[in-house]
Amino acid sequence: MSLKVYVPQDSSAISVGANAVAEAIAAGNTDIEIVRNGTRGLFWLEPMVEVETDQGRVAYGPVSPSDVESLINQGILDGDQSHSLSLGLTEEIPFLKNQQRLTFKRLGIADPLSIEDYVAQDGFKGLARALTMTGQECVDEVKTSGLRGRGGAAFPTGIKWQTVLGAEGEQKYIVCNADEGDSGTFADRLQMEGDPYALIEGMTIAGIAVGANKGYIYLREEYPHAHAMLNQAIELAVETNYLGDNVLGSEHSFDLEVRLGAKSYICGEETALLESLEGKRGVVRAKPPLPALEGLFGKPTVVNNVLSLSTIPVIFADGAEHYAGFGMGRSLGTMPFQLAGNLKQTGLVELAFGVTLDALLNEYGGGSASDRPLRAVQVGGPLGTYLPESQWQTMMDYEELASFGAVLGHGGIVAFDDTVDMAEQARFSMEFCAEESCGKCTPCRVGAVRGVEVIDKVRSNTDHQENIVLLSSLCNTMESGSLCAMGGMTPFPVKSAMQHFGEDFGISSSKSNEQAS
Repeated sequence: MSLKVYVPQDSSAISVGANAVAEAIAAGNTDIEIVRNGTRGLFWLEPMVEVETDQGRVAYGPVSPSDVESLINQGILDGDQSHSLSLGLTEEIPFLKNQQRLTFKRLGIADPLSIEDYVAQDGFKGLARALTMTGQECVDEVKTSGLRGRGGAAFPTGIKWQTVLGAEGEQKYIVCNADEGDSGTFADRLQMEGDPYALIEGMTIAGIAVGANKGYIYLREEYPHAHAMLNQAIELAVETNYLGDNVLGSEHSFDLEVRLGAKSYICGEETALLESLEGKRGVVRAKPPLPALEGLFGKPTVVNNVLSLSTIPVIFADGAEHYAGFGMGRSLGTMPFQLAGNLKQTGLVELAFGVTLDALLNEYGGGSASDRPLRAVQVGGPLGTYLPESQWQTMMDYEELASFGAVLGHGGIVAFDDTVDMAEQARFSMEFCAEESCGKCTPCRVGAVRGVEVIDKVRSNTDHQENIVLLSSLCNTMESGSLCAMGGMTPFPVKSAMQHFGEDFGISSSKSNEQAS
């Protein structure tokens, strides 16, 4: 049997030379089998090469094409671990070993397109179980698990499914929101590129649960590797009867296709997504009616995020109680945190809810990459609040963060050191909203443009106090008057920057809390 060497094929690894590394290893080594797996999510070590040994897989990284000759000459194909790039046994790397991977338990293990490998790792076990259950039993399983939306709103997934199950209509749809647009987030992309069958299985189970026979993956247009991977995986799943007519010989049928997004951040909002999916301009719909009752083409529709749907197979394979055994309070299960920005060790960390932000930044992230003190951390994407060091002991839990106006969102964490200008970051938030607003409601469409103008006046010290008051009033108007979260949450980063980093706005510390309230 040939020796297996694993070299990631996802876009993050390819961007730093993984293809060239694979070619260099293959050259002149015909007795080895190169497996193009997905990344493990340890970005600072990519490309990370793994060699299969009797003791387990041994990792080396980051490997460049010029390193390959010395690695082979030193005996990595024989399991030698003395090379300077050796990381030891992959599963013993602290960043990976200390995680609790449920949704991402298969990430980086095998060829993402191998159905045989997926099945060998409990893949489609959840689907087989769901086929023995009624729709209500499936929905109850999701309710018991405590799974909540991983896209931002954290709405209970089981409640959404219950609404669609009970809705009238012969035609229902399952829609996956894969329009991952938040800064500092990449978990959806890693899942789709590294374990696409989990998403396919989760969507099929959702169809069985609510009585839908058609699904769409609304994919961010800027993800060509994920697009190709999903299309190939869907084709193979149909060939092996995990998708299509009479799934696994049952009475249930489920068809699935990928639709590319419109390069618009607002299309990450579920109703704008549905408009775009119908071929219209991506504009937010007023609610009610809820998409669960009148969604895609006016039919009852489940709209869930990639991570929510990819977690469904774990819940059905291992049981809802097992999944609910992780986490704390109302935040059950695990959350894929994405570490980005000024950190030494960036990448994916999946842990049970309850870990502190400080632990993520320092124990997993390794502190700042610049070796300067960290000053601010934005959690939850470009509309998330900026947290000062005094709040880093907060447990990463929906309710804990909400207690002081913060959001967990999609789990993106972006760190800044002490050189950051927080007034400039606040300006970026308003500018981002002005650029990405769908324009349907006045508070968002006009408010964001005026926000940029007011912050520019504050920074240039023009009528400073009057414009500080005006900025606070504008934020309150946008927050309470906007149609959706785009305009409603844009004030979050602005107000938190003013409150905790008032000196960057020329506000005395004694007035920061008052002005931002």
